Amino acid sequence: MNLSNRLESMQFSTIRKLAPFAEDAKKRGVSVYHLNIGQPDIHTPSTFMEGINNFTDKVLKYENSQGMDPLIESFIKYYLEWNIKLSKSEILVTNGGSEAILFAFMAICDPGDEIIIPEPFYTNYNGLADLASVKVIPFITKAEDGFHLPSKDEITSKITKKTRAIMVSNPGNPTGVVYTQAEIRMLADIVKENDIFLISDEVYREFVYDDLKYTSALYMKDIEDKIILIDSISKRYSACGARIGLVASKHKHLMAQMIKLGQSRLCVPVIEQVAAANLINTPKSYFTEVKKEYEERRNILYKYLLKIPGVVCEKPTGAFYIVAKLPVKSAEDFAKWLLTDFNYNNKTVMVAPAQGFYATKGLGINEIRLSYCLNTTALKDAMEILGIAIKKYVELNN
Repeated sequence: MNLSNRLESMQFSTIRKLAPFAEDAKKRGVSVYHLNIGQPDIHTPSTFMEGINNFTDKVLKYENSQGMDPLIESFIKYYLEWNIKLSKSEILVTNGGSEAILFAFMAICDPGDEIIIPEPFYTNYNGLADLASVKVIPFITKAEDGFHLPSKDEITSKITKKTRAIMVSNPGNPTGVVYTQAEIRMLADIVKENDIFLISDEVYREFVYDDLKYTSALYMKDIEDKIILIDSISKRYSACGARIGLVASKHKHLMAQMIKLGQSRLCVPVIEQVAAANLINTPKSYFTEVKKEYEERRNILYKYLLKIPGVVCEKPTGAFYIVAKLPVKSAEDFAKWLLTDFNYNNKTVMVAPAQGFYATKGLGINEIRLSYCLNTTALKDAMEILGIAIKKYVELNN
């Protein structure tokens, strides 16, 4: 029997598809440093577990499809700290940021419609677009420009009658770019002039370095009803496994209709909602310390990359990723080799080939995305090993 074309054409996750090789390496006794995935090792705030411990209901029942009131109220309070004013009707709690993106695609697009996205972009945008039968239309951003946006004309040249939105990640995954206020204003002008949406994935807003200023799309007051905000607790609270996200918009009809999608999966898990609602009580010192830690890790990783002959990269200014060009023909072959044929002192590293972060065929073939979610000691060791591995791989393949 045949499977659906949707499933057959969908790509495997670039971040996860080499996982079986990593598991095999571990079974052989090789320690693997995971630089491939944005899984923070920072402790989840104690407020999360306190929320669980305070749950006393005798029956674990269904909750509202929109989300539990205490959680929505905590999000409203959180956004006010960022000078973003949202009401209850403008928020839908989702199973992580991924469901929020899928809901946004499904809510504004019919099959065959198009979403314009700067590449490289978070690889799951491709998979989620496939699920929604949406076509991703990329435009290129370049490392030598710090992955900042190209000209307005270059972006608008991608707009067709089927375009429904521009989507950006700010701060960016996988590039670590932080868009300027002028860039967000340019996007606002484009969506306003073309009557399309701006989907703004802002899950990394806490991670902006070098004293740069974070600009939310919702700061553009004249296009508030054209903005769809994607968010998640996964990164800022190091709570990836909780799967609590949200989609928010001031487009009243959009949010009223999107509840239908929430109803189709009944509700988001209740225990996680209860715990997440208590995260608003996390001390501000938590974020200060976490940001300082990630900035130090960023500096370590970038310093080590600059020392490796043939590696080209730009210093990221946000999130906790970097895209680096390697002196190899195939980053995917190199990434696999790291797990199957290489180890140094019985240790190796796992990286994410960057090809899957592009929609344009042929791009990213010799690039990798690295995540600096390891502690500083482990990160230094991992980067030493990566440098040795690149040198050896180049020697073997020349």
